Parts: sequence; structure tokens; C-alpha cells
Amino acid sequence: MRPKTRGKWRLAAGISYYRLKRWCEWWFGGRRYAKKRCSEPLPYVHMRHQTILLRELKDVEMWMQHNKVTNLRLAVRRLDGLKILPGETFSYWRTIGKPTRRKGYVDGMVLSHGRVTAGVGGGLCQLSNLLYWMTLHTPLTVIERHRHSYDVFPDAGRTQPFGSGATCFYNYLDLQIANETKQTFSLHVRVTDTHLVGEWRSDMPPTRKYEIVEKDHAIQPAIWGGYERSNRLYRHVYTLEGEWIGEEWVADNRAMMMYEPLLQEGPSAADGQKSGG
Repeated sequence: MRPKTRGKWRLAAGISYYRLKRWCEWWFGGRRYAKKRCSEPLPYVHMRHQTILLRELKDVEMWMQHNKVTNLRLAVRRLDGLKILPGETFSYWRTIGKPTRRKGYVDGMVLSHGRVTAGVGGGLCQLSNLLYWMTLHTPLTVIERHRHSYDVFPDAGRTQPFGSGATCFYNYLDLQIANETKQTFSLHVRVTDTHLVGEWRSDMPPTRKYEIVEKDHAIQPAIWGGYERSNRLYRHVYTLEGEWIGEEWVADNRAMMMYEPLLQEGPSAADGQKSGG
């Protein structure tokens, strides 16, 4: 987990390689990607969740967050109403496309190697975080998710376990969700004046309830001088009546902490729902 520093040409070459690899996977990989839309919402809600849009974060100017809202409004137009048939896969970036200025995207907050910076389309990680968290509470299967490598903001106000988000970077850090069930699902997302709101719906009612729990949480000194944080996430599955069915492993997380682990809570501390990339 030691931080790595690479030159700009090395970074550019690596990005080009992995983007080309992703495009080849999209077009020649043999998966059926979701692209149809619902004319009307499907009748049964399986999971609904929302996250606040504007939040004071340490060392983050508020204009970045206001621009983030602009970017989210553009992205949700590409996702809202998307239908995922049995056997199909949802790809976050294949559906949204590349965020560019020509499409109206603006500079928003981006987390790059543990530092807050500005970049076109910044803030879309709030959307991928939301989709990942909602999906963990449905029968859908996450087949690709990338964890955050840096823990940038303290835990004050955190409402979800550490490591329960999904970072994104066009196009190779993707979020992909497969429908391995026999029912059709649809995704609905919107931006209100205050929140990013999403829900998974289906043509069949839910038969299970899910709870995400954290185990083996640890903060340890690292040989490179900072601290590393780790945990494991599991999913507890219940019947609708609350009867225990079983436990499923979800993810192992490990991240470099970009703050001292024993900070006191303050007004600029952040919620666990990071709003940037």
C-alpha cells in the first residue's frame, strides 16, 4: 500500500492502455449489456436510498460541490429508467459515456492519489457509491467494483460502514452489475434540490431482506509512515419475516488514511458518503 509516484507520460500511457482494453471488452467480450428503457416504472421497489448533495468538507471549496450537482444531473439522465433483463449486465460507464465539456460536464471534485483536485465530470463517484450500496440490498450481482484506495475524510457522521462505496474513473474503473435472476429490474435515479435519490425496482416483489455488516476493522501504522485502514464487509440475508437465512462475503477493503486516526469531530468532518471521485 506504499504510495506510488509516476510521471505524467507513464500515467497517460497506462490510462490509454486500460481504456483500450475496456473498449475491447465492451464490444468483443460477449456480454449482453442493458440498454432498453422502461416506459413506466416497474411495480415493486426492492431498494431506495438517498445521499445529500452539498456538504462542507475539509479543504474542499463549495463551488466544486455545486458543479458536482451539474454533473450528476447530466449523468442521471443516462441512467434513469434503464431496464436490466435476465442475463444482462449493467455497465456504469458504458451507459453514461465519457464526461466531456462538449456534453455540458464541468469541473468538480476528484480524488486523485489521496488529494482533492478538480476535473471534468468530478463528483460522479457519489452516483457510483449510491448504486453499489443499493445493489447490495437486492438479488442483483456486483461483478465489478473498485474500492477507494485512499480514506480521505474522517468518520464523523458516517452512516454506512467504511469501504461500502465504489470509486469510478472513465472508463476502466467501472461498476458492473449482472442480473442473474429470472426477473426484470429497472434503475431509477434523480437529483432533487437537496439529495441524490435512487431506487431499484422489479416486476416481481422482494422475497429477502439484506443487512451489510462490517468485520475485522483495523487501523494500523504502515511502514511508509502513515496509517492503513482495512475491514471486511458481509451481507446478512433474512426472510421478509426476519428469519435468518445466511451470511455472504461482500468485499475486503484496504485504504491509506490521509488524516490522523484520532482526530476530534469538527464542523468540517465528512460523512461516509464521499461526494467526489
